[in-house]
Amino acid sequence: MAGIYVHVPFCKHKCTYCDFASYPREINKAEAYFACLLKEIDSRAQELKHMVFDTVYFGGGTPSFVNANLIGAALNRIKKTFNVAQGAEITIEINPGTVDEEKVELYKKVGFNRFSIGLQSADDKRLASLNRIHDAQQFLHTCELLGDQNISVDVMIGLKEQQKDEVKKTIDLAVKGGAKHISVYALTPEEGTPMFTTYLNGELPSEDETAELYDFAYRYLDKLGYKRYEVSNFALGGYYSRHNLNYWKRGEYVGLGVAASSCIENRRFTNTEKIDEYIRFIMNDCYAEIFSEKIEGDEIKSEFIMLALRTSAGINLDKYKNTFGVDFLCEFKEEVALEGDYLDIGENFVKIKDDYLYVQNQIIINFLK
Repeated sequence: MAGIYVHVPFCKHKCTYCDFASYPREINKAEAYFACLLKEIDSRAQELKHMVFDTVYFGGGTPSFVNANLIGAALNRIKKTFNVAQGAEITIEINPGTVDEEKVELYKKVGFNRFSIGLQSADDKRLASLNRIHDAQQFLHTCELLGDQNISVDVMIGLKEQQKDEVKKTIDLAVKGGAKHISVYALTPEEGTPMFTTYLNGELPSEDETAELYDFAYRYLDKLGYKRYEVSNFALGGYYSRHNLNYWKRGEYVGLGVAASSCIENRRFTNTEKIDEYIRFIMNDCYAEIFSEKIEGDEIKSEFIMLALRTSAGINLDKYKNTFGVDFLCEFKEEVALEGDYLDIGENFVKIKDDYLYVQNQIIINFLK
């Protein structure tokens, strides 16, 4: 199986930490953009007609900011042209400040069955400082509109002067809203964002302080029944994100729209981040790719290892041997001995011990060639 990602590059306001391809002042281009998106969908679907897709994910930007009919038309075209598996997981990201009952009902009607809500914090003052356009009450109202759906909620840690009680309050609000899946992301201050200035001023928590917030969130979520299956992702039984799992298993995926990336048959390619350039490419009957590379040899192996060790399941030793024709424990005998205190080695797996998964990068780097 494989995944489809659709990028919707429009938003109402830019959050202070956002470095994604999202444009708050270009909503007037939405209709032209989606017309081109439909053309790209048709072209890629014809090219990939031999593939079956198990997940579809609309991200952004803020997909729920644009006219819901445009979103519905894009999903309907995908289902009509791509070979989308029956029972596929179909997700849309939504911001509580941009949805109403009419939009939610249309999303359900066209086939969305998973809803990813960017909560970030339960503290209204914090939300305002991040330039979020919603408050905690709007989040709960959105959850009420969705009803008993597969809801995922984003929680952010590592924010200025953030304490464990704020993290707990945010998790509690997500649970109250009916979240089946909760993602806990550590803030990454990106150059060019307002948050980067806060970072340069030394006003963000240290790495150790953020690690303490993460450890608190991990243990509290576990107590509530949300099991960690990847370093930043926690879910109730049966509610893992199939779309994200495909990435971590190094599955194939196609990206549609501005700034969307794809990986098909070990070719990775990415579309332009500029809306006008994307429209120009598509209107000239060209793909909007501005980057392409073939992944080979040790790079494939390194990606496999890096992605697998981010998960709680770790590396499946049989799969590694079947894929690369060599035994992992033999190939990395010295590295396994060096990092042995941090690894859990079973009959058919190697994984990072639970207490060290948050700092996995410091361990993984020793296995990359």
